[in-house]
Amino acid sequence: MKRIFAAMLAILVMGFSNNSQAQGKALAAEAPLTYLGIDFTAVKVINDLSTTAEDIKARHFAGINQLFLSEPKKFDWGKALGMSNVTTDLALVTARNEQIEPKSIMSTNIADESHLKEADIAKMVSQYDFKGKTGTGLIVFWESMSKTSESGSMYVTFVDMGTKKVLLTERMAGKAGGFGFRNYYANSIYKVLQDVKKNKIAGWRTQI
Repeated sequence: MKRIFAAMLAILVMGFSNNSQAQGKALAAEAPLTYLGIDFTAVKVINDLSTTAEDIKARHFAGINQLFLSEPKKFDWGKALGMSNVTTDLALVTARNEQIEPKSIMSTNIADESHLKEADIAKMVSQYDFKGKTGTGLIVFWESMSKTSESGSMYVTFVDMGTKKVLLTERMAGKAGGFGFRNYYANSIYKVLQDVKKNKIAGWRTQI
């Protein structure tokens, strides 16, 4: 009887150990991660008359995404997540953002600052063709750019690219600031990066 109990206890301990090792594996320091960029297809620009919807689509969406390549020391997901094996591939979000209808961008409704839900994020992820990519991908779904609140809100989203499963998504917001439309809202994601490093990554590693 004692031997049977000891064997059962060993199995339970082993299972707990394996589960603990599995948790956080996707965001472990040495784990591979593909940063896929910012998807602006659902964004609402609220009460900002500094430029036009056509200009926002044509220049500024790509301009904000490009900062992760042109200013990697400032806009660095690897640093924010404490991960050393992060690659960047913006091709998928670039193609999606090119399909945006400018008339869908502008809003005067402050409620649009929080118009997305987690179910919306899962639906957008399901629409992706990851072109054979596997492993963990990171997509930022930008929700709103609000001149009224002087902030940008977005869903930081980790996905299993092989199955299109959302591993974790969390709504975050950052203070806007700076000269020009691009820099003004790019400051929002810079603040989000700082928040991730300081307050989020430790908890996220226990979830996925």
